[in-house]
Amino acid sequence: QVQLVESGGDLVQAGGSLRLSCVASGSIFRFDSMNWYRQGPGLQRELVAVITSGGRTHYADPVKGRFAISRDNAQNTVYLQMNSLKPEDTAVYSCAANENGQLLYWGRGTQVTVSS
Repeated sequence: QVQLVESGGDLVQAGGSLRLSCVASGSIFRFDSMNWYRQGPGLQRELVAVITSGGRTHYADPVKGRFAISRDNAQNTVYLQMNSLKPEDTAVYSCAANENGQLLYWGRGTQVTVSS
């Protein structure tokens, strides 16, 4: 069993930046990928960014060029650097661990609110 805990969410003005962290209670290297998701008010949850165990990254179109995902295996932590934030980025951001195509573990999420 691995626990994931997100932090770093806050209220920020449009154009600002935040860095989210997802700390795992165990090794994240075993997972095929670590993913960030978000769910805005009244919206479905959507995939934001993925980083594989080999370090390859993938981003959803709305965040390309603004967000960057990274990982520190030694610290069992995944980061999401968010720049040029927009009001439509307002959401609860959660991280998840993927193994063999299954999202085995989820964090509870951290709230990001972007004011216009």
